[in-house]
Amino acid sequence: MSSQDATPHSTGAPGTPTPPEVADAAPGSQHGAGAPDPTASTVRTAAAPALGRPALVSYSDAELTLGGRTLWSHLSVDIHPGEFIAILGANGAGKTSLLRTLLGEYTLSAGQVRIFGDEVRRGDARIGYVPQQTLADPGLPLRARDLVAMGVDGRNWGTGLPSRARRTRVAELLAAVGATRYAKTPVGLLSGGEQQRVRMAQALAGDPALLLCDEPLLSLDVRRQAEIIDLIDSQRAQRGFAVLMVTHDVNPVLDRIDRVMYVANGRIRVGTVDEVMRSEVLSSLYGSEVDVIREKGRVFVAGAPEHRHHPEATTTSAEVKR
Repeated sequence: MSSQDATPHSTGAPGTPTPPEVADAAPGSQHGAGAPDPTASTVRTAAAPALGRPALVSYSDAELTLGGRTLWSHLSVDIHPGEFIAILGANGAGKTSLLRTLLGEYTLSAGQVRIFGDEVRRGDARIGYVPQQTLADPGLPLRARDLVAMGVDGRNWGTGLPSRARRTRVAELLAAVGATRYAKTPVGLLSGGEQQRVRMAQALAGDPALLLCDEPLLSLDVRRQAEIIDLIDSQRAQRGFAVLMVTHDVNPVLDRIDRVMYVANGRIRVGTVDEVMRSEVLSSLYGSEVDVIREKGRVFVAGAPEHRHHPEATTTSAEVKR
């Protein structure tokens, strides 16, 4: 197990002078070796039993360069079954691209990544994917149950041949995410939250060991955000898969996640919320003064530089797996 996974959780109060023991993916960096605090508290411990099991995902000195720009480098981290990890950072920092290295869409420019010890490949049934929220066209005739059936069939186009087993499986998945009542409704007529439930059902169709969620809370109100988080976390607890979620705000998942991966300035910090979301840690990561403020159980980041979004269309064919 890598040193960041063996690190005990820390209290991480803002202004604490001792540097946190978190994995720093900065070029040439090394893991910390501070003394552990046996009395330290954690945000959540649900995934702790999985830490003794083999890693589900392992990055080893990984680097990703797209369009001549290195998004991040020297990433070494193990992700274990049952873990819930939030991926944070500014637009264009490389958060979604991190997910795409697991989907087999982007090839690392250095280092390696393994899933259960195997090389990453496209179409891996062990990975479920909830894409970034984009509302479907209201005129789209595809019904909610048709979209879920595509996940059951493992096909990108067409809804497959009807069968009793297939209908039963689709009905089970819709029921699991609370979407039974709009199974026959065209996807384009569903609200944003309803569409996310249907996409979640589709992602669960292959009984994944790893669920990747790209900004699943985008454009949802606070109530719908809470519903989607409850859904993801309850399914994680029930089925035992790991979750990697890209989000621009840690607060909706603050009491659910085990660790964060904070992407900024070509580096990635990995650790608990208390370890990473600290003024001195983010200031070091960004190379400028950043304040992390804790108020009424919420975490706010002030002064973090924003990055321009770099279109992924700038990638070359050599950098993207076909």
